[in-house]
Amino acid sequence: MRILVVEDNRDIMANIVEYLELKGCQVGCALDGLTGLHLAATEHFDVIILDIMLPGIDGNQICRSLRASSKRHVPIIMLTARDELSDRLTGFKSGADDYVVKPFALSELLARAKALSWRINGTSRRVLQIHDLTFDLDTLEIRRAGQLLKLNPTNLKLLEILMQRSPAVVTRRELENTLWGEDPPESDSLRSNIHLLRRALDKSFEAPLLHTVHGVGFQLCLKAQG
Repeated sequence: MRILVVEDNRDIMANIVEYLELKGCQVGCALDGLTGLHLAATEHFDVIILDIMLPGIDGNQICRSLRASSKRHVPIIMLTARDELSDRLTGFKSGADDYVVKPFALSELLARAKALSWRINGTSRRVLQIHDLTFDLDTLEIRRAGQLLKLNPTNLKLLEILMQRSPAVVTRRELENTLWGEDPPESDSLRSNIHLLRRALDKSFEAPLLHTVHGVGFQLCLKAQG
C-alpha cells in the first residue's frame, strides 16, 4: 500500500514513516502544504494522511482542492490536535474520509488507513505485497518502490509462488514441479530464471528481497540488515 503523509512536525513524521515502512508500506512524505498537494495530485497513493495545520496551505484547503480536481477518490485521513466538533465537521465538509486526533496509536492509524483503502478502492483487487514490492494478480502489474518491473511469463509464475509462500522457503523441487510439472527442461532453467528474477527485483534497489537458501531452495522476504 502506498501512503502519502503530509505533516510538518518532523518527529511525528519520522515516527509515522518508520512504523508504516516496517509494516511493508511505501511512504511518500511532505513537510508543507504545497509539496503535499503536488505529490497528491501527480502521484498514485492508496491513502493520504493529512495534517490540518501546515505551512503554505492547510490540510482543509488541500483536501478541497483534491476533491475538486481529481477524478479518483483517494481516501484521506485528517490528522490534527484539534478535536472540537466544529473542527471535525469542517474536515468532513472539505472531503476527508476519517479524522484522527493527536496523540494517537500508530497501529490504529494504519488500521484505519487499511480499512479506508479496502472500502474505497474496492475489495476485488488481488494484490500480493512484500515490503515495497507489489504484484497485482489481475493486471499482472509488478512494482517495486513505485517502479514498474517487466518479467517474462515464467518469472511471473515464479514470483507469484514465492510471494504467496513468503516468508517460507520454497524448495527447488516444488518450484520446478509448479513451473513445469513432471517434465522439467533438461538445462538448469530454474537457476537461469532465478537469476533473471533477482536482477529485476533487487539490482536497482538497496534491500535485497530474493534469497538463496543453499541446499534447500529460495525465499522472498525482507531480512533485517546487519
